Amino acid sequence: MVPISAYLVRIGYSGATEPTIDTLRALHRAHLFAVPFENLDIAAGRKIVVDQDACARKVVERNRGGFCYELNGAFAALLTALGFSVTLLSARVAREKGGEGPEFDHLTLRLDLETPWLVDVGFGDSFLEPLALEAGKEQDDPAGRFRLIQLGERLQLERAQPDGSWKREYSFTLQPRQIKDFADMCHYHQTSPESSFTGSSVCSRATPDGRITLAGKKLIVTRNRQREEKILGSEKEREATLRDLFGIQLDAGQLSGPVSG
Repeated sequence: MVPISAYLVRIGYSGATEPTIDTLRALHRAHLFAVPFENLDIAAGRKIVVDQDACARKVVERNRGGFCYELNGAFAALLTALGFSVTLLSARVAREKGGEGPEFDHLTLRLDLETPWLVDVGFGDSFLEPLALEAGKEQDDPAGRFRLIQLGERLQLERAQPDGSWKREYSFTLQPRQIKDFADMCHYHQTSPESSFTGSSVCSRATPDGRITLAGKKLIVTRNRQREEKILGSEKEREATLRDLFGIQLDAGQLSGPVSG
C-alpha cells in the first residue's frame, strides 16, 4: 500500500487531495520540484526492479528519485491511492540522430477526469503541468509550449524551440499497459552500454524558475533561462551537492560508478 500521508510530506504537498484537475496540477508540480530524476543506483550497479510499491518506498522512505519507470510508477501508485483513474502507457523516446527507441523505452501516464490528460514526472526536463491529451493543440506550460501530433495510431509529444521549430520528445499509443510490461526495457537501460543511463550519473530536478542538474561532476543551474555551469573539484563536493541541492545522502562508496562530465 502507498503511504499517502508520508508521500505527500515527501513532496511538500499540503493542499486538497480530491481527484480534480487543480489537485493534479498541484501534485504534478510538487513532485517535479521535490523528487529528482536520477540514475545513481544504475551508476553504482544496484539493480532496479519495476515494482510500484518498491518505487514508492524508494521515493518516500529513502528520500530518493529515479528514472521513468520508478518515478511515474510511484506517482501512478500515489494518484491511484488518491482516487484518480490512471493508465500506464508505453512511449518511444526520440533519438538525436533520428528515429526513436523501442516500445517500453519510456513509461508515461494517462489520467482520466472529465477529459483525458498526459501526466509525466519521469522524463526529466519537460512539461511542469499535465497536458490535455488532445492532438493538434498547442499548449502553454510554465516550462514552454508543447503539442501532441497524431501520427497514425501514435501521438507524438513535441516542444517548441526558440527558433520556432518543434523538437520531438517521445511518441506513444493509448494502449493500456501493466508495470511488468516494462521489465525488459528497465533491465536494458540499467545494463546495456547503448543505454544513455549507463554512461554517466545524472541527478536533476525542476525549480520554480528553472532547473538544477548534476551531470557527472558538472553542476548546471538554470534560472529564468540563464545557464551557469561549474565543475566540482572533488568527490566530497559532489556528495555535498547531492545532499544540499537534492536531499540525497548516500553511504560512503555508494556513489561509485561512471561520473564522467
